[in-house]
Amino acid sequence: MNRVLGVVMDPIETIQPQKDTTLAILLAAQRSGWKLVYFQQGDLSVRDGVPLGKGNILTVTDDHDAWFELGESWSEGLDKLHAILMRKDPPFDMEYIYTTYILELAEHHGSLIVNKPSSLRDINEKAYTTWFSHCTPPSLITRSQDSLKSFIAEQKEVVLKPLDGMGGQSIFVVSEGDPNTNVIIETLTAYESNFTLAQRFIPEISEGDKRILLIDGKPVEYALARIPAPGETRGNLAAGAEAEGRKLTERDRWLCSEVGPVLKKQGIIFAGLDVIGDYLTEINVTSPTGIRELDRQYGIDIAAMLIEAIERKLEN
Repeated sequence: MNRVLGVVMDPIETIQPQKDTTLAILLAAQRSGWKLVYFQQGDLSVRDGVPLGKGNILTVTDDHDAWFELGESWSEGLDKLHAILMRKDPPFDMEYIYTTYILELAEHHGSLIVNKPSSLRDINEKAYTTWFSHCTPPSLITRSQDSLKSFIAEQKEVVLKPLDGMGGQSIFVVSEGDPNTNVIIETLTAYESNFTLAQRFIPEISEGDKRILLIDGKPVEYALARIPAPGETRGNLAAGAEAEGRKLTERDRWLCSEVGPVLKKQGIIFAGLDVIGDYLTEINVTSPTGIRELDRQYGIDIAAMLIEAIERKLEN
């Protein structure tokens, strides 16, 4: 029996196919014999307790000019899908949460959701690092302007960022005595209305912000170091960082051994750890990226590893 894989994602026509991790996963699934069904968030619904999807059969190709074709419409219960990839990029807003409610109902009806909907809600990519404080730099989450100022005075140089940001948006490096400190804190906390994350600045960011991919709790052998552009401190590809593959260090492996089993227990099949120097800084569970860059550099097929992990889950 052919397995059917649903994917909930942003408009597929807007992706950058040469870089897109979701496309890599779909290509691997298709090679493995899966039938693909494409949805956007608005294609999901619930009628009388039954989670439904109204999407299209999807065919993908590894062609940077024509990477997809939408076929006949597909309108059935989501329980008809053996697995569903939730690959909608943030913002992590109420619409995202409502989508996880529908997917959780599909999970209850027997579909495997990657990643587990309740864990997508519970694991904030910045705040969840607080469960692994032995792996992180000194950190503070607060709304208090005075607490943030005290933390800056204590640590001398810190990174300030919102808990709901992505792609390097609204990340500030602030040193003790910086004349912009007050306005930065006021902006991020919205005058003490929003929680903000502060972490000690890690100088090794100049060597790259490493993305380590985990599949069912186990790391891929290579990390993708995002090296900040000249004049930048943000190791985000969206902020112009340069990508470079690196073999995992012993410290990287130790961090993975601390975090990976916990994520596996939480139903996170595909995750990305962000590591700067010796420290864990973020845990990405919504739509981790980096597959295509590592595949090209090392001649591997990370997406195939993920599909194999999903197939093992379905067989158990």
